[in-house]
Amino acid sequence: MHEITFLEQFVRIPSLSQHEENAANYLVTRMTQLGFRAYRDDAGNAIGELGTHGPLVALLGHIDTVGGKVPVRYEDGKLYGRGTVDAKGPFATFVWAAARAMQTGNLPCRVVLIGAVEEEVATSKGANYVVDKYAPNYCIIGEPSSWNRITLGYKGRLLVHYHHEQPSAHSAGELISAPENAVLFWLAVQEYCKAQNVEKERLFEQLIPSLRLIASGGDGLHDWANSTIGLRLPEGVDPQALITKIKALQVLFAPQSATTLTFEGACPAYRSPRATPLANAFVRAIKANQGTPGFLHKTGTSDMNVAGPAWKCPIVAYGPGDSSLDHTPDEHIVLAEYKQAIEVLTAVLLGLTV
Repeated sequence: MHEITFLEQFVRIPSLSQHEENAANYLVTRMTQLGFRAYRDDAGNAIGELGTHGPLVALLGHIDTVGGKVPVRYEDGKLYGRGTVDAKGPFATFVWAAARAMQTGNLPCRVVLIGAVEEEVATSKGANYVVDKYAPNYCIIGEPSSWNRITLGYKGRLLVHYHHEQPSAHSAGELISAPENAVLFWLAVQEYCKAQNVEKERLFEQLIPSLRLIASGGDGLHDWANSTIGLRLPEGVDPQALITKIKALQVLFAPQSATTLTFEGACPAYRSPRATPLANAFVRAIKANQGTPGFLHKTGTSDMNVAGPAWKCPIVAYGPGDSSLDHTPDEHIVLAEYKQAIEVLTAVLLGLTV
């Protein structure tokens, strides 16, 4: 099967978070045909193994996507579809690069491909399941970086779910409404983040808030307001310490008895050193393919935030695609870049001897 046909068929299979079974089964079938020892693990991840000796290289990518139907089509050398960039394109790159490295007969390492489930939701179920199952010498995370860029770090994350209830009152009265309380809380979080970001010019160094949901209503006797705030955490910000700060902010605006805060998806930022054998292997491979290598630090999160602290091995994220297209209606991958990324990663795998 051609690598482009493989990717197209993979993208055509819906795989919303928590509904990845069909996509995982597809990968197991195709990886088996390509010579992998392939199966699904107990978390639902698609696993493919190659090689019998040498250092262990974990290729950890996610196979779930966000919602939204992007019609699958070819146009001007591009493949459109949900997941082409985030992150089925990078995982397809893993499959074909590992298979080609094995076909040379000179694969110097053992490779385990992990098509992880539930990365796009706060559970990171697939990655959390495998960190206790393997002890790799190197790890590559499948995320879009462009074929000639290497990602070294991701910011951390914290989701804050706010719920406020209070007795209904006339809008002409003095009581602050439930929606107003929610807005005041959001503004307080914004101000707190602004104070933390003084003299921090780079986005990677800033504590960045985003209002991801707000809703309100009532039944005539009681009014309520819900909101969800996402926080992107820089290095040095401990999620648990931040939770304590956020709880203190909430108390300024309404009694705790009227407001409930719950927290989800807490993980710290993670950054890998630039000078590692793995990063150096990518630099050499990109240069050998007439590219100019560069390094990135992303303001989002990935399964690097889970695997990096657990495995403590050289780790980078790599994959074709423009990450600004993640989650958008225009999501697509340039097929020439996809092929270049396969060439680069094949060379990297053939060079990881220690």
